[in-house]
Amino acid sequence: MKLGARILKTGIAITLALFIATLLQLPSPVFAGISAIFAIQPTIYRSYLSIIEQIQANVIGAVFAIIFGLIFDPHPVIIGLTAIIVIVINLKLKMENTISIALVTVIAILETPGEDFIQFALIRFFTVMLGIFAAFIVNLVFLPPKYETKLYNHILNHAEEIIKWTRISVRNATEYTILKEDIEKFKEQLIKVDHLYLLYKEERNYFKHTNYAKSRKLVLFRQMLITSGRSLDTLKKLHRFDNELNNMPEKFRSCLLEELEDLLNIHEELLLSFIGKIRTNPYIENNHLEKLHKKQLIEALMEFHQENGDDLSSFYHLLPLVATIIDYSEQLGHLDKLMGSFKSFHKEENEVNIPETE
Repeated sequence: MKLGARILKTGIAITLALFIATLLQLPSPVFAGISAIFAIQPTIYRSYLSIIEQIQANVIGAVFAIIFGLIFDPHPVIIGLTAIIVIVINLKLKMENTISIALVTVIAILETPGEDFIQFALIRFFTVMLGIFAAFIVNLVFLPPKYETKLYNHILNHAEEIIKWTRISVRNATEYTILKEDIEKFKEQLIKVDHLYLLYKEERNYFKHTNYAKSRKLVLFRQMLITSGRSLDTLKKLHRFDNELNNMPEKFRSCLLEELEDLLNIHEELLLSFIGKIRTNPYIENNHLEKLHKKQLIEALMEFHQENGDDLSSFYHLLPLVATIIDYSEQLGHLDKLMGSFKSFHKEENEVNIPETE
């Protein structure tokens, strides 16, 4: 099992929080460790936003805990009532993500109030805040995430799996139920890749020239995701109309196979050209051939329609498939134009350094 940066950062944050709390001789340093767990974030930018919300939530929890602690005895019912009020206030302020840390503060303060309750509450409040700041320091300094590398590798792996299944599917060599299960997995993977894209987008750069370079990469990655989505749509259509394709004339099946093979090859080459493994523009170089195959595919479909004018069910079923393939082709063409522009201009700023494995 591979240890991720999030796991290591959490362990470091807990250790740092407990160490500082012990060094300051704070009672119950465990609350600093607990609050550090909730404060770990995947990106520096999210950590910055999170610490602001967590400070606010911590203050809300401490204020209500002190008020109820001064008025009532530390009864479990009172602690539960205070927790409910704090939750409602956080929801009203749209700070759902900070409810946990606010409740930790409430329990820490109302746990065992004594004669010096105010002093006790302030120490507990400071202990919880210590854990939050310790996690923020870890987020800021240790193991900065490399979301560009993760994003590209996930896009590449996702696309390669879809391309592999598409090649098998057009040759009618797939098991229907197995492919159906894998298509559902591909949908879930695409959602995860979209999440990685958002994390990469949230990362902040501190120099203007790197901001420009990242903006261009964001456009490219967005188009890579769109193109992967179209390739998945094509695979879904192939799977859905598997029976219709088997009953199609050989001419149409041959045109479909040639068109898809061209598109799949272009897709693979475009993804590899991003990291400099291929220096050509595959779509532009194959544009004439690709247009010819597309024309032949449409002509073969229309010929089938003319020969089977009375039976339109199969023809109508295949129209969405052909439209999806054409859309896939258009998105590949747009990705190729973006890739060509990216590689031709601002070469130093657009430098890509992505290892083959993470």
